[in-house]
Amino acid sequence: MSLTLAIVKPDAVASKKTGAIVAHLEREGFTIRALRMTRLNRGQAESFYGVHRERPFFQSLVSFMTSGPVAAMVLEADDAVPRLREAIGATDPAEAAPDTVRALFAESKERNAIHASDSDENAEIEIGFFFSTSDLLAL
Repeated sequence: MSLTLAIVKPDAVASKKTGAIVAHLEREGFTIRALRMTRLNRGQAESFYGVHRERPFFQSLVSFMTSGPVAAMVLEADDAVPRLREAIGATDPAEAAPDTVRALFAESKERNAIHASDSDENAEIEIGFFFSTSDLLAL
């Protein structure tokens, strides 16, 4: 079993889709090890998405991620990172496979409902950004 991080983004939280997204991920076989509602400030969002700092969309991403509450969660499953990436679908919901989180719940490529870690290494870093070891439920 391995761990990964998912974040229900401000668009999905504001439109009251958090519970449906969490339920969908549980149906996909993920176990929730930690879950926290929070609101990122600008510094936190800039730090979290620092890898994109030189990209043209960085400032709009930071503004979006600080626009409202998010739900960060640690998910556990076999091959958690690739399985979650498959379960959420392509960044653009118009290109996402049917029955993926983004096909079902995202508004657009920019307002795409959910973030997922893209590697085991980044999952560990991103989990540490939101949670301490003692936050993780031992199941």
